[in-house]
Amino acid sequence: MNLLCYHQTAGLMIGFISFSFMPQNSRAATPEQPNILFILSDDHTSQAWGIYSGILSDYVKNENIRRLANEGCVLDNTFCTNSISVPSRASILTGAYSHKHGVSTLSDALDTNADNIARQMQKGGYQTALIGKWHLKTKPSGFDYFSVFHDQGEYVNPLFKTAENWVDDTAGKSGIEEIGFSTDLVTDKTIQWIEARDKEKPFMMFCHFKATHEPWDFPDRMKDLYEDVTFPEPENMFEFGPSRSGRKFNGQQLENMGWRWETASKAPDEWWCKYPELPFSTQGMDSITARRIIYQKLIRDYLRCGATIDDNIGKLLRYLDTTGLAENTIVVYVSDQGYFLGEHGFFDKRMMYEEPLRMPFVIRYPKEIPAGSRNSDLILNTDFAALLADYGEVNVPEQSQGVSFRQNLAGKTPADWRKSVYYRYWTHHKIRPAHFGIRNERYKLIFLYAHPLQTTGSEKEPGAPAWEFYDLQLDPHENKNQYDTPAYQEIIREMKTELLQLREDLEDTDAESIQMQNLMHEYWML
Repeated sequence: MNLLCYHQTAGLMIGFISFSFMPQNSRAATPEQPNILFILSDDHTSQAWGIYSGILSDYVKNENIRRLANEGCVLDNTFCTNSISVPSRASILTGAYSHKHGVSTLSDALDTNADNIARQMQKGGYQTALIGKWHLKTKPSGFDYFSVFHDQGEYVNPLFKTAENWVDDTAGKSGIEEIGFSTDLVTDKTIQWIEARDKEKPFMMFCHFKATHEPWDFPDRMKDLYEDVTFPEPENMFEFGPSRSGRKFNGQQLENMGWRWETASKAPDEWWCKYPELPFSTQGMDSITARRIIYQKLIRDYLRCGATIDDNIGKLLRYLDTTGLAENTIVVYVSDQGYFLGEHGFFDKRMMYEEPLRMPFVIRYPKEIPAGSRNSDLILNTDFAALLADYGEVNVPEQSQGVSFRQNLAGKTPADWRKSVYYRYWTHHKIRPAHFGIRNERYKLIFLYAHPLQTTGSEKEPGAPAWEFYDLQLDPHENKNQYDTPAYQEIIREMKTELLQLREDLEDTDAESIQMQNLMHEYWML
């Protein structure tokens, strides 16, 4: 049997569930409203999708992602506004930036009263459901039914929480264990809910995988994948420090990942997660060899984990085909942010470099979106709610700052579409300072203000503020900080002015923060 073929989840024993569909204050749906299947993964970076080129593109198992791409549209320039899971998910739901919806860091929780796209879909006559990773700590609102992981969720035999047994994540571990691998379970539960829905109404299903989040686990059927493969390395993987590139932070280097595996190998029950295929050690190796060994394990685990996502996307697509739902169902597959896979010697995300900033995104809607198309417009995660609202003929969430890109997908980009995007990462640590910046079609300017500003989860001690600037056309891998290069000074001045305007337009001015005002006064020279 083909490794990625249709499978029946071993040990999955889910009985019939009665779902309550009728939302409060709803209006009748119209026959034209499409169904929406919104598939969200965690950290499944564009380098590992196989449809964005790159050194791993020939190794990725992606037959179903490629099917979506061939039958729909691939977005080449979609970006998150804060590259960390909890804030990004809040932005997807509300259409707002972190300073608006109040979720700036991993430690924050979404206000249960905050308006979101699910609530608006309910009001528009949609049935709404959420299965899998939630991670926003408080009880989901706007969903007729939800079954979500406690906190991050486990890869194997995860706990699921519903409205009937809800306890906020901050109140302690809770939920009912279900036997199986998380990605398979989420898919099967998604199909079960769609089967049991009221077939007279349109639906919006949020299908959220834990994969490909650390610890990058995979089911047994994937364990022989890449068994004797040596993966190619990023050309800047052996950048052991900032001196050569001129970057202004150390970053989360691969050696820290090696340390995690070694520490978990010695005391697996005391570590926060269960890594596959331990023990691991680089003891006695030189720095080059050690980094290579760490990278190879990271990519092997990561791609096996990602292959399981593709496997399950295939199962969902086949279900839509066999039930006749495919023609009138919008299918989105997107990751909540990108991820470093050895570039600059890093793993993890957070920074405003291309790898974490990019959100790989593919969408299929046979009635409207040209098959096999690609779009290079600058799209943000704050636009997703507006897009879904547009398709569903409902209002956008109250705090939404995004814009529907429905016309863009149809090949009719508005003449006034944005030419630059604003990003901010709020959590401050010495190795990954708090920062904000602007990116346009060619250039990127980043201000590392390196101050906690009372944000949750930050180190208390400020760092040294600094600037970084990259010409993405000449230096797509951001290997050289050109902030002090004379030839770019006029462009940098223009981008600083535009960055100030973007912050004002978006109402992220830190007007009440004396610390930030002082930093801006000292370091913002036009």
